[in-house]
Amino acid sequence: MIITYYGISCFKIQSGDNVLVFDPPAKNAAAKTPRFESHLVLISHNHPRHNGEGVINPKEEKLQVINGPGEYEIKGVQITGLPSFHDDQNGKKYGPNTIYKVEWEGIRLCHLGDFGEKELSERAKEELSGADILFLPIGGETVIDAQKAAAISAQIEPRIVIPMHYDAPNAKNKNQLAEFLKEMGEEKTKAEEKLTIKKKDISQEESKVIVLKPAI
Repeated sequence: MIITYYGISCFKIQSGDNVLVFDPPAKNAAAKTPRFESHLVLISHNHPRHNGEGVINPKEEKLQVINGPGEYEIKGVQITGLPSFHDDQNGKKYGPNTIYKVEWEGIRLCHLGDFGEKELSERAKEELSGADILFLPIGGETVIDAQKAAAISAQIEPRIVIPMHYDAPNAKNKNQLAEFLKEMGEEKTKAEEKLTIKKKDISQEESKVIVLKPAI
């Protein structure tokens, strides 16, 4: 499995010829738009920086798009979409958000989208507990900040945490990543180009933070 980061909340997950993408920015988004082929797109919420299914070239006749809560199985990929909110006001400010749990090649991937609540629901805690890889927003302002993100990570206890949704061009705080790494006790972590991993490579004894450089 190869994981590549494209900024904001967008990740490309590839295994062989199969490609899944989380939250690709649309053409009209104030973010760089990725260009690659995929067979499956997961969208956490309806915003131009996250709902760009139209920029993805399908690897099949019809691109499979999931954009809300539910249980799905596509090409051997097990997906659970969990309802949540983009803010701590029950969605009154920014609306709903979908958390995704993806089980693929024996690896449990959890993508929180633009999660903005103060804490996880009991169901989300149960579903996400002990995840192998957690894609975690840390940027504050429209999502949880570094301190809340660290607390959420502690609730889930993933083996690997990959921070996302930080360093936006208009962000007021330009130290979001450094603050998160300090909260996690991982100040010496260096950014990597991509993550290539198999289930056997994931330690069950300790957890760590992996920072990925945006590919665009």
